[in-house]
Amino acid sequence: MRKAINHLKKSDPILRAIIERVGPCRMEFGEPVFHSLAEAIVYQQLNGKAAVTIFNRFTALAGDPVTPEGIAKLTDEQLRSVGLSKQKSSYLRDMAERAIRGELDFARLPEMTDEQVIEHLTQVKGVGVWTAHMFLMFTLKRQDILPTGDFGIRMAIKKHYHKRKLPTPVQMEKIARPWEPYRSIACWYLWRSLDIKTV
Repeated sequence: MRKAINHLKKSDPILRAIIERVGPCRMEFGEPVFHSLAEAIVYQQLNGKAAVTIFNRFTALAGDPVTPEGIAKLTDEQLRSVGLSKQKSSYLRDMAERAIRGELDFARLPEMTDEQVIEHLTQVKGVGVWTAHMFLMFTLKRQDILPTGDFGIRMAIKKHYHKRKLPTPVQMEKIARPWEPYRSIACWYLWRSLDIKTV
């Protein structure tokens, strides 16, 4: 981690200022398992507290950790009762069925390239590139991911790099080039920079 931070500080003065303000990098990682992807699906488009509440109710019924079999045994009624939309319930079912059929294989993910992981995970309904990027960063611990579709990262780049509008993926790639091969860590700092009030 020290090597990554030194590289980022050296390669980008704007990022250096953010790192100095935020302090040590405390990225938290989950296990690259079925449960983590189920959690990612439940958390989509929800704020922190609501997501935690719904996910806890969901695991109370499906079991903790969540397994494909745990989801398969639940009725639509039960999924609705914990606060899951019809759409999210269908995503979770699709994911469980694919895992049961062997199409979704978490054991193989660590050996796959970033692109292969994205392709493997996005076959599941409701898992888009953004979710796959989060999975790569926070569960597979890949250090060089740039989630160009992430609103927080776009906001942080607009603010710190003085852009008039939200940056496009191409602009983001260009700004992030000096951060390689530690773009995930740079992104963690950009997210944190939005939580910190600057005087």
